[in-house]
Amino acid sequence: MKELNLQITMKACAYAELDDTDRALVDAARQATHRSYSPYSHFSVGAAVRLADGTIVTGSNQENAAYPSGLCAERTALFYAGSRYPGQAVEALAIAARDGQGLYTDEPVTPCGACRQVMLETEMRAGRPLRVLLYGTRRTCIIEGVETLLPLAFGAEAME
Repeated sequence: MKELNLQITMKACAYAELDDTDRALVDAARQATHRSYSPYSHFSVGAAVRLADGTIVTGSNQENAAYPSGLCAERTALFYAGSRYPGQAVEALAIAARDGQGLYTDEPVTPCGACRQVMLETEMRAGRPLRVLLYGTRRTCIIEGVETLLPLAFGAEAME
C-alpha cells in the first residue's frame, strides 16, 4: 500500500496588503454579514462574488428553524449571480463572518462542503480557476482554484 499526501497552497496576507479590487470584494462580503438572518447560530456570514465584468453580487446566510431549509452565504451569492447574470463568469469570491458579539472573526472561516461543491461547479462553468478570499481580522487567505479547497472532488466527469 502506498500513502499519498495532499498539500494545499494558499497565500496569507493582511487586509491592507490586498489590492484595491480584492479589498473592495472583501468589504462587500463584510457588509453582507449585516444582512444575515442567523437567530439560531448567531454566526453571520457574508459572501461577495466578482463577475468578469467587475459587477459585485453579495449574499448572506439565511437560517431557518428547520435547519436544512436555510442557505449559506456563498451559495446565496453564487446562485443569485448565476440567475441574474447568466452570461458572466465568476472570477472571485470573498467570505467574511461575524460572531455572536458582532465581531469579525480573527481567523478566516472556510466554506462548508456543499458550498465547496457549488463553487467547483461555478468554476467549471467559467472554465477558469475561481479566486477565493477568506477574510479574518488577523489575516486574509487567498486561494487560487477550488481544487485546493476540495481535493478529490466529485465533478461532472465522474458521471461520464
